Amino acid sequence: MSIFEAGMLLCFGVAWPISLIKSFRSRSTGGKSPLFSAVILLGYVCGIIHKLTHSMDIVLALYILNFLMVSGDLLLWFRNRRLEKQEAEKNNG
Repeated sequence: MSIFEAGMLLCFGVAWPISLIKSFRSRSTGGKSPLFSAVILLGYVCGIIHKLTHSMDIVLALYILNFLMVSGDLLLWFRNRRLEKQEAEKNNG
């Protein structure tokens, strides 16, 4: 296990709950990019695959946790986009 890899994942892991809460409360897609989230998810998938095939240790749990949080944030982006469209239709119709 690399203490630096774990540290990196812990630091990123602190940021994702904040992003999730902001996305949920704001009900807005502003400042969010689904492409950016997809690239981050791909990075976590690569890390998970590496852990599963080369050096399985407890850090795998951090990769999975971060992957789940980013996935949740991406799902909220799609929910918020739907809400924004509904609001726009309501205001135009």
